[in-house]
Amino acid sequence: MADLKDPMLMLLLWLIGGIIALAGALCYGEIGASIPKAGGEYAFLSKLFSHKLGFLSGWVSFVVGFSAPIAASSIGFSEYLYRAVPVIFEFSWIGPEGMKKIYSILIIVIFTMVHLRGVEFGAKVQNYLTFLKVLLVVGLVLFGFFLGSGDLGNLSISKEVKEIPVSWKTMGLSLMWIMFAFSGWNASVYIGSEIKRPERNIPLSLLVGTGIVSLLYLLINLLYIYAVPPKEMEGVIAIGGLAIGKLFGPDYESFFSLLVAFALFSSISAFIILGPRVYFAMAADGHFFKFASKVHPKYQVPAYSIIFQGIISVIIILSGTFDQILTYMGFSLGIFPIITVFGIFKLRREKLNKLRLPGYPLTPILYIVAGIMMLFLSFLERPMESSIAILTILAGLPAYYLFGMQKK
Repeated sequence: MADLKDPMLMLLLWLIGGIIALAGALCYGEIGASIPKAGGEYAFLSKLFSHKLGFLSGWVSFVVGFSAPIAASSIGFSEYLYRAVPVIFEFSWIGPEGMKKIYSILIIVIFTMVHLRGVEFGAKVQNYLTFLKVLLVVGLVLFGFFLGSGDLGNLSISKEVKEIPVSWKTMGLSLMWIMFAFSGWNASVYIGSEIKRPERNIPLSLLVGTGIVSLLYLLINLLYIYAVPPKEMEGVIAIGGLAIGKLFGPDYESFFSLLVAFALFSSISAFIILGPRVYFAMAADGHFFKFASKVHPKYQVPAYSIIFQGIISVIIILSGTFDQILTYMGFSLGIFPIITVFGIFKLRREKLNKLRLPGYPLTPILYIVAGIMMLFLSFLERPMESSIAILTILAGLPAYYLFGMQKK
């Protein structure tokens, strides 16, 4: 909102983000049903194009895609917990900032242990957490609109703001941020080999999940605008707490912050489930550390990969807070899904697909064109972070050859 100024434009970009994610979900659904292997883009690109390209996508997942968001979500949990219950952070010899790191690390350790118990147990925990998070969002939307004191007049903007044009670069960067929020739309393909009836359940989970999330995102952003005038929204990170304070009074802000803190468990848990399956698939092909391919004899999960990911996430937390890293992550993670969606043309041409989902060829064209435009405009707006993202990908090339030598 600080960049766009216009709440209607912001809502439009959230709608466009949902449409792009649904287009991607249709493509991934067809690819995932045809190649039901663990590893997501790594498995798809290795099968459809080359092991080198697949490795680079897995390399980005390892460096950027999972460990960093786990750390960021854990830090977000501790920040909201501090906002809700500051008394449990008051240890004079450690201080609030030190306690935030301790609570963040503790959450990672707990969920790492949960998912070491097997995918069935972990899935049950994840389903309950996701259900509670959806319930929280739906409850907030319903109570906010029907009982809160907001103003739909906040959707309009002043004449002065209308006269200031918003650049394409700004809209492109804003849409990339939004697409980062949507980035879980392809999550189920990362555990493809562990899904029952993949030809049915992978496309179904992608489409239903993405559709529900798109609707929830639109409603929650509409509620934020209903609650908070655009000018007061600019630059605010804990927008949920501010919105509740405006709708129901400051007494409710602490309670809602506590709910948001626990709602973040769902995101942390999901990342911890998905990431290790990529490292496991890479290691099984000889393109990653050998220990990552070892499976726990009792729980049948890639235990060493799960523990390794947890250690990396803890290191990121201890190394400091995040500043421009979300732009870096958004750019890095936007590249390989575009290449993966290209794969659907090869899949259809060579008749390797096990089912045909509607929308072809419009859905892959929409996703590819929108994705390339977002990356291009984001590069123009934030060249430094974007360049670092590109360098991170290129750094995977020597790593690929080193692991190749290890394989020999």
